[in-house]
Amino acid sequence: MGGRPLTALAIAGMPIEHCDNDTIQKIFRGGAEMCVEAQCSLMGGHTIKNPEPIYGLAVTGIVHPDRYLGNSLAKPGEILVLTKPLGSGIVSTAIKRGLCSEELADHASQLMATLNKPGATLAERALLRCCTDITGFGLSGHLIEMCNGSNVSAELDASAFPLMSTELTKFIEADCVPGGSRKNLDYSAPDTHFEENVSEAQKLIYADAQTSGGLLLSVPEYNIDAVMETLEETSAPCASIIGKTTERREHAVYVTSS
Repeated sequence: MGGRPLTALAIAGMPIEHCDNDTIQKIFRGGAEMCVEAQCSLMGGHTIKNPEPIYGLAVTGIVHPDRYLGNSLAKPGEILVLTKPLGSGIVSTAIKRGLCSEELADHASQLMATLNKPGATLAERALLRCCTDITGFGLSGHLIEMCNGSNVSAELDASAFPLMSTELTKFIEADCVPGGSRKNLDYSAPDTHFEENVSEAQKLIYADAQTSGGLLLSVPEYNIDAVMETLEETSAPCASIIGKTTERREHAVYVTSS
């Protein structure tokens, strides 16, 4: 992580008997617009027929070998910061079940379409060395991977989690929880210690499978002010401190709620 994209190739598979040309054009146009926003040249691509619509970009970029951000380079005593709110998996499920307002659906879509631009700037300014993105394995899976790879543990405050909406608890009560999020929670259980004050909703948010989630930064304490300023400068959706790293303990992650 921490690189600047240079070129991209589009890879797509479309069910032409189910997707009309207008829809397919919108998908390709959206990808091209993201390349423009990322200042990345779209060099062409390859398209096939497929039973389900798929679209992706194979990206080539550049990063200085002394400035890349790895997910196994955390040190004890660093501050954990999230750059996007959590809950996209739960909100997406609520959208599918018709329980989500149009306003929240638009807000969630906008967040998922927001590029993780701060990463390259943070790397180039040498403000941290450890970072990962939060995607399908949720905060739980990606943080555990970071802790195990770095031989540290993490302490989180679940009440500090940034949320995509205050309605997440309501959606969870209505069982709008993706199967992947529940699997993430089961998977992370052996590596996570929850204090008794952590609610079931907070546990599911911790494990919620994210689509195009934000960055999880492990920031040296002496650089935290500069990192927060950089996140504001690069228009990160949020800059939320959710915990810290510690010396390695029995579990990878310890979660409480203040």
